[in-house]
Amino acid sequence: MFNAMKALLVAVLGVLYSPLCFCELARKEILNHLLNSSRYDARIAPNYEEDRATNVTLQLYILSIDSINEIAMDLSMEVFLRQTWVDPRLKYEHLSNFSNLELDQRMMANVWVPDTYFPNEKEAHFHIVTVPNRLLHISRNGTVFYSIRLSLTLTCRMSLYNYPMDEQNCPIYIETYGYTVENVLFNWKSVNAVMVDDVEMPQFHFRKAPTITKCSRTFKYGSATFTCLSTNLHLQRNIGYYMAQVFVPSILIVILSWVSFWIHVDAIPARISLGVLTVLTITTQSSGIRSSLPRVSYVKAIDVWNSVCLLFVFAALLEYAYINVQTRRHHKSASKDTLLTIQASNPLVKTIGLNPARRIDVRKTIGAREMDYMKMARAIDKVARFVFPMSFVIFNITFWIYYLFANNHE
Repeated sequence: MFNAMKALLVAVLGVLYSPLCFCELARKEILNHLLNSSRYDARIAPNYEEDRATNVTLQLYILSIDSINEIAMDLSMEVFLRQTWVDPRLKYEHLSNFSNLELDQRMMANVWVPDTYFPNEKEAHFHIVTVPNRLLHISRNGTVFYSIRLSLTLTCRMSLYNYPMDEQNCPIYIETYGYTVENVLFNWKSVNAVMVDDVEMPQFHFRKAPTITKCSRTFKYGSATFTCLSTNLHLQRNIGYYMAQVFVPSILIVILSWVSFWIHVDAIPARISLGVLTVLTITTQSSGIRSSLPRVSYVKAIDVWNSVCLLFVFAALLEYAYINVQTRRHHKSASKDTLLTIQASNPLVKTIGLNPARRIDVRKTIGAREMDYMKMARAIDKVARFVFPMSFVIFNITFWIYYLFANNHE
């Protein structure tokens, strides 16, 4: 009885485990057969011997955009590059019913893959922690799916005319390096060709979905034409940071310069100190902004803003300088009249025939001139209290309408 049960148990275990062992051996045998060097050469494109191009379908999955640098004019991102093509040499429909074969990292070098590269790439590297981040699946009909994780730094030629209310279109070019259109053709995936994960950028957001195009390149050294794909990332800069750090502080500095219009004309140290302080503050702020931007030859929106703010605070300082010049002229004239008054009151002057009544007239004239001067200075300050704010408001309305609406939607 015990021997019979033992035999039955061995038979059941053999039935259960024999398919598993058969499947494992079958996969190994299939891969050995497909990648045998006597029938498969990874150095040759799939349809090379048939003298026709291999169609490669691409999909780009953007995991993150790490930085966008205006000075270097580039952007750094992390992506999955997914490529699909059919290699008739890797068909195994007649050998097994497995839906696909998943290759190990060490076996991928034995399979042909396109020589894809990014023409506008500045710097790139593969991810190899903990193993090279690559994936290669072979389907029963010979379809090969190849995915790789990359970190890229790509050139992005930016137009900063409207900075910081600007919109940037950053292209991504994908091309074959050695195979011409006679051997390899690139095509975007028909659905979701460029996918973007939940990307959050501190200074930008996506204005609209990426657009895709197909292109070709012919180099000057020969007539060879290479297949090419491109996509454009449409980015809009977030203005919140610049409102808090640039625009609002500069508006407050300009308003602060107007306080001098309410300070008494004779308070020379107060008005001069306030005017110089506001000018230096605007100048320092402008220098800080310029240090984070490239040295372009055209005028940016932020340059217009800083220049006009500097003009307003400098004009407020000039307004007091004009009043102060008038004060100096008045005091010089008053000194001469005072001298005449002293001479008129001197007994020696009287003996030579100067009219003593002249002394009273001079004093009245001096008092009248002082009153006229004070009225004129106060009148200039009162006009400035109205003209400066109204001019600044008109400038703000024009500036924001032009750069936020009209110029960005041309």
